[in-house]
Amino acid sequence: MTSPDVTGGKKSKPMSKKLLAHFEKRLLEERKRVVKELGNYTEAFGTTPQSADGDLSSYSFHMADQGTDAMEREKAFLFASQEGRFLWHIDEALRRLYRTPETFGRCHNCGEEIAYERLDALPHARFCIACKQREEDGKR
Repeated sequence: MTSPDVTGGKKSKPMSKKLLAHFEKRLLEERKRVVKELGNYTEAFGTTPQSADGDLSSYSFHMADQGTDAMEREKAFLFASQEGRFLWHIDEALRRLYRTPETFGRCHNCGEEIAYERLDALPHARFCIACKQREEDGKR
């Protein structure tokens, strides 16, 4: 059984191998950057307030210092969480690129080609601008 044609019956040719290679390179570069960034957060999470400051004594910090440190850790967790979600989106885009290269760069909603400029800026994009705008408007 063949998969349904999401383009509404219109047949268009798949993206060229050169363009697929370009987007693969962009995705892999983004992935490398995000993994490196997540590695930086791992270092931040592994330090205790005393060892980060170089003071290995058992004396506690002032309450204001502890509050500041807790806030900084929360911010680091938030940023790491966002980077983790971004990494997931990049990995999903790479899976789409490798598994079904003939449909990479097509909107998951309407099946139209996603503009090159959009894909170049966001190589993990799944929707064309029009469908993404409708999705964003629906969330409000």
